Amino acid sequence: MVICIILLIVSISQFMQCTNPTNAQPKKTTGDNEDPIMDNANKMLAEGKQTFRFETFGDEAYWSTALQLDKAIAGQKNGGIGAGLSPKAALAAGLKVDMDVIPAEVANAIKAGKVNLDDPAVTLTLLQLNAVVGVKGTFDSKKNLTAIGITCASCHSTVDNAFAPGIGHRLDGWANRDLNVGAIISMAPNLKPLTDALGVDVITVKKVLASWGPGKFDALLNLDGKAFRPDGKSAATLIPEAFGHAGENLHTWTGGWGDITYWNAYVANLELNGQGNFYDARFNDAKRYPVAAKTQAGNKRHTPDMVTDKLAALQFYQLAIPAPQAPDSIYNKDAAQRGMVLFAGKAKCANCHVPPLFTEPGWNTHKPSDIGIDDFQANRSPDKTYVTQGLKGLWTHMKGGFYHDGRFATLMDVVNHYNDFKKLTLSEAEKKDLVEYLKSL
Repeated sequence: MVICIILLIVSISQFMQCTNPTNAQPKKTTGDNEDPIMDNANKMLAEGKQTFRFETFGDEAYWSTALQLDKAIAGQKNGGIGAGLSPKAALAAGLKVDMDVIPAEVANAIKAGKVNLDDPAVTLTLLQLNAVVGVKGTFDSKKNLTAIGITCASCHSTVDNAFAPGIGHRLDGWANRDLNVGAIISMAPNLKPLTDALGVDVITVKKVLASWGPGKFDALLNLDGKAFRPDGKSAATLIPEAFGHAGENLHTWTGGWGDITYWNAYVANLELNGQGNFYDARFNDAKRYPVAAKTQAGNKRHTPDMVTDKLAALQFYQLAIPAPQAPDSIYNKDAAQRGMVLFAGKAKCANCHVPPLFTEPGWNTHKPSDIGIDDFQANRSPDKTYVTQGLKGLWTHMKGGFYHDGRFATLMDVVNHYNDFKKLTLSEAEKKDLVEYLKSL
């Protein structure tokens, strides 16, 4: 009898060990965390952040070897060409400076007015410190600038101006609506790569670049060569934000292109002109995309490929950048509460801008006729539609206007457009409440 009891106890103990989760096999570890998924996530975040901020994808071959922009930045006195780019001129062109990498003695000298911000040599010093957001300089042993590269952060980051206008802590993902891309490119001593691709002369190229202005860029010019709208206005569009896009399908201005990682590959290869591989057979259509067909942009190959292995972590990091919360000081809370009710109800905004994404789950595009605007920009895209823009963090990119080309100067102009087009019959008070809610997102 005693033996039976002992055997029964042993059997129960063995059963409990098999079924009790506390006795499960320990997780395998791959790093500091016990969870391999978290280890991988942390690794990708770190790699993606580094790529977003500092990776040029080898585009120095274009900006320096081809366009020779590095020589224009350095200036004749520093081994380059012309007057050079001073810090004052760089800030005026919308370039930003990361205050967190400036040594204390340099920062103090700037505050004391002991640094000549009209001297291009100071720009070179900032580049050596890796302090110019989105611009990476390469220097030889004698500290001569030998190459310039451009990163994602040049257009899709800014600073909080904590030190001075244009100088502060980095704000990754924010649209740089001060950046005058066209003016910066026009500095390049050799614009032949652009004139050859577009089939025009230098004067024409500079006219196109000058038409963009601050905060705008034409990401499709290298495909279709359409530099101006039928009404004579520039075909360039506003630089978009790169935060708050997790959960969205399409996130650029027009439809049919692809999601975040498509555009990262597109921009890295065809806009920044990095050294990598890119494929999109739609660009072989010489009727729709004559420039792309001519330059064979739809089937770019380069060995070594300096882009593709960066795309996964870059996408991961961008999807992790949250939309910044609107400060209380920029909107009226009571009015915003009333506006939220209007947004979901009478104003019908939530029909397309579905909370909490504030765009449509699924294929989030509309025909121009659905939103009451012309079809010029939509027709440049594969499926000739406009993307339903996500509205989170709207308050951060009000400079330059709204819609793809900034045609509506204020949020009230946007509300008035839809009130008229959709025949919403909103009162003036309701319009104001709706604007306050949009500012709060």
